[in-house]
Amino acid sequence: MAGAHKILIPASEAEPAKDLATFAAGLSFTDIPKPVLERAKLLILDALGVGLASNAYPFAETSIKGIQTLGGAGTCSLIGRSERLPLRDAALANGILVHGLDFDDTHLGSIIHATAACLPCALTFSEDLALDGRAMLTAYAAGMETAIRVGAAVKGGFHHVGFHATGVVAHFSSAVIASKLLGLDADKITMAQGVAASTASGVQVFLEEGAWTKRMHPGWAAVAGITAARLVESGFKGPTRPYEGRFGFFETHLQGYAEVVDLDRISGGLGEYWDLADTAIKPYPVCHFIHGAADAAIELYERINPDDIAEVECFLAKDTMPIVAEPRQAKEHPTTDYEAKFSAQFVVAACLIKGFFGLPDLQPEALKDEKVLDLTKRVKCTIDTESAFPKYFSGGVKITMKSGETHHRHIRVNSGAGERALDLAGVEKKFFASASMAVSQSQAERIRDAVLELDRIPVSELTAALRKAD
Repeated sequence: MAGAHKILIPASEAEPAKDLATFAAGLSFTDIPKPVLERAKLLILDALGVGLASNAYPFAETSIKGIQTLGGAGTCSLIGRSERLPLRDAALANGILVHGLDFDDTHLGSIIHATAACLPCALTFSEDLALDGRAMLTAYAAGMETAIRVGAAVKGGFHHVGFHATGVVAHFSSAVIASKLLGLDADKITMAQGVAASTASGVQVFLEEGAWTKRMHPGWAAVAGITAARLVESGFKGPTRPYEGRFGFFETHLQGYAEVVDLDRISGGLGEYWDLADTAIKPYPVCHFIHGAADAAIELYERINPDDIAEVECFLAKDTMPIVAEPRQAKEHPTTDYEAKFSAQFVVAACLIKGFFGLPDLQPEALKDEKVLDLTKRVKCTIDTESAFPKYFSGGVKITMKSGETHHRHIRVNSGAGERALDLAGVEKKFFASASMAVSQSQAERIRDAVLELDRIPVSELTAALRKAD
């Protein structure tokens, strides 16, 4: 359960891959504390809602059309769709659907989309193996601890060197999940992570032109994780120390930032402290780095007339500036939904004018809103000296009116995180709003019920509820 980290393994003795493997191999469903289990269900419900909503956007149809040319028809289900695909193709497709809108959850300290790094493999492989919900939830929990801890250990390093953190850590979590679902022992789960070290990738070049590649990173990791587990199951030899060493994952991927890696953060307190429980659910469909500033702008909306704004100062954590605020000229003129999601200037401007920000605010017509675009040009982003980043994605907004009057609001704990985490009612509200873009209310209710009862049903019952009728 959540609480202060209890380091049980000294750094000199820590072997991350073996420690994670030992934890995963020995984990049983009854080991998962009830609050952690209930949180896991909410995270899965939220992710499936986002996956359903993705079907309302062109990227979903285009992506799945391309995936269908790889292996043809299969038996595995897709979220909110009637098509059935072979195992690894379905895992790729489901990963794209879950992460495609960038509206899925984030573990703030790790700066990763934790459920996107785990659910595509856990859901699809569990269905393929005809497992029950308890087996899926147990593997999902083991994968979540893997993804979050590897991400947290690098202290933001992946982003500094140009990697999409979710895209790289998801290879390891998927390898652990797939191995757990196959019932492999700790030695094989260790080697599966070793195989994953040779596939882990995902560069952030998509930021430069609003490309779609970020959407495929978690699904591609699920493909790699399933492959790694099946290989080691059959006797394939993988490295047993993939994270450490001169040619290990941290050194090759982080290079100059490798020296800051904290191996204790991976191994310490496994089974005692559940990082899964700290994962934040997004209230806004934009990069999580912007959420504190969006909160501030929405609160100020009630106090100002947008037509009287002269200029806006947006405060962001220093390390997030290159991702959501720079280069300024590009951020001021987003032309695609993905560019807009990563533009603090655009999001803050829209929040100040509308008092909210949802999926409709990323539609093509919304991106052409002249009133929003005009204000976007007057939003200047500066470093937030009061930020609690990375614990929280803090942010602030200072507005100068044409009269010279100023209004300032700073948010330390962004909505959806920490003590402001969404509860069951909040998650259900978001889920039904997202699901309504793809399925009927009655089908959405069946999906909701299946997720909340997942520990008492076979996974096939959930995937049947998720499928769209032919």
